[in-house]
Amino acid sequence: MDSTLDEARRLVASGDYKGALQVLRGVETGEDNHFEIAYLYGLCHARLGNWDDALLYLEQVATGGLDSRRDEQCRIALAYVYSVTGRHKLAEYELRTLREKVGETPRVLSFLGYSAWAQGRIDESLSLYGRALELDPEFANALNGMGYILACEGKDGARALTYCRKAVDLKPDDPAYIDSLAWAYHKLGFDDEARNQIRKALALAPMAAEILEHAKAIDRWEDSR
Repeated sequence: MDSTLDEARRLVASGDYKGALQVLRGVETGEDNHFEIAYLYGLCHARLGNWDDALLYLEQVATGGLDSRRDEQCRIALAYVYSVTGRHKLAEYELRTLREKVGETPRVLSFLGYSAWAQGRIDESLSLYGRALELDPEFANALNGMGYILACEGKDGARALTYCRKAVDLKPDDPAYIDSLAWAYHKLGFDDEARNQIRKALALAPMAAEILEHAKAIDRWEDSR
């Protein structure tokens, strides 16, 4: 077992993606570890927002020979990069391929739900998130997605707030979930709580574009009162 590769895995698991990249440069590549190293490179670049580099590695792995667990992780990461770079049809293709291989898991269904929403298929998106929650009622990603979409679409503000609150209860330090909660409060007209939550989200992720957009919208709404 390559101890250097083990160290890279440990750094990835701890969230030190820059450190992991430095260590990976010292790993000797061979036939037995080529795809594993490419996956780790791709994941690190995805986490750091280096989208082109992430795709370079992850697309190699998706057509390669990883075990089923790593294949699932790779395709999820690849779908994520496609989504954040606006290539939603490609993201959906990876997710549907993965669903055929591993079945309907809460994570795959949640990512499919997001992809459907990004392409304007609202009812399908809510159905996918709903199926994810049937499989795991405590799956924070699905709770957040369901709540955020309900809030954005104005379908059921009270239920949206319930979902978003539960997601934040499960993962209280996730800025995206806190942002969704702020937006749900905002859509219901709870101005003080919306402002409190969006400030928490900004403190955790001050450069996140969507959080900044929501903060501006909430501030404009506050100023107009």
